[in-house]
Amino acid sequence: MNDFRTLVPDVRRIEFENAFYADEGDWIESLLVTTDSELDLEAAIESLSRAELFHHEKVSTDTSEQPTYRLTIVAHEPYPFILGVILREKGVPNRLKLHGDHFDGVVTVNVWEDFRRLADRIQEQFSRFELLSVNQVETTGEPLGSGQLGRVLRNELSQQQLTVLRAAHSMGYFDVPRQASADDIAEELDIAQSTLSERLRLAEKQLFDLVFSTEEESSNAESDDK
Repeated sequence: MNDFRTLVPDVRRIEFENAFYADEGDWIESLLVTTDSELDLEAAIESLSRAELFHHEKVSTDTSEQPTYRLTIVAHEPYPFILGVILREKGVPNRLKLHGDHFDGVVTVNVWEDFRRLADRIQEQFSRFELLSVNQVETTGEPLGSGQLGRVLRNELSQQQLTVLRAAHSMGYFDVPRQASADDIAEELDIAQSTLSERLRLAEKQLFDLVFSTEEESSNAESDDK
């Protein structure tokens, strides 16, 4: 995200609508991008070495408003990534925006100690942290995107695929460094390691098929038109 803002100076702010961690530092991100002038999003994303665009639309129609675009990208975010830090420390990200050279965010945690640990980690990783306000609430509030992207993806996966992905995620298989091996997950699910590996590979393939199918269909449609 920071590279995007740096390479495209007309960007005023970038807001996360939703984000889904894929693997090896890759995130599927739904973003709202507000700019000072009309923007060629395809050219802008092509200028980034570690991001791919597979959907975009303009959501502001009033010419008096600053142009706002909704885009979905697959991005390889450098470590540490602010959203990853929040999630690892058991925070619920309710809002996250990039303004200039800093993030503004609203995060919900269960107890004060969780907040202190999150604040310390942000300070440690990014060297800058400013607390603007604290409120006690009855519920955690709506997370980014209210789980829309997650629901779409879950509807496309089989129950077996969901089971192995949930277990792998909860046991830290996708963490860096990994907290659990394939053998650990297979033992937890009481299945053979070969069965676990096959189901996990199929689930990962299904996820990436969903991510990249729109891009491939768009490319095929363009070829047919020529």
